[in-house]
Amino acid sequence: MAGMFIVWSTVGCLFIGVGIYSFFTKKAIGFWANAEMFQVTDIKKYNGAVAKLFCIYGIVFIVLGFPLISEQNSAWILLSVIGMMIESITAMIVYTTVIEKKYKKK
Repeated sequence: MAGMFIVWSTVGCLFIGVGIYSFFTKKAIGFWANAEMFQVTDIKKYNGAVAKLFCIYGIVFIVLGFPLISEQNSAWILLSVIGMMIESITAMIVYTTVIEKKYKKK
């Protein structure tokens, strides 16, 4: 099962990588796939907020993968699966209610 944790951690590192890229890019980064990006009031601060969101998401994602290190058929895997779902929904809520609301041009 340690191999699965490596795969899980790699995905988490990809989210952290997207966060780092978001922090340094000059163009506003979209959060939603295949959605038109709205006009942003302050691109640098907006990208910083999105970068923090992606980096925190990646770190929590990796931490949620620790039960994959335990023995096979462990009930602790539910912590990873349910935790990831809750984390994803929380990230969407934070983006929509905090980041988008704060940086969207009116």
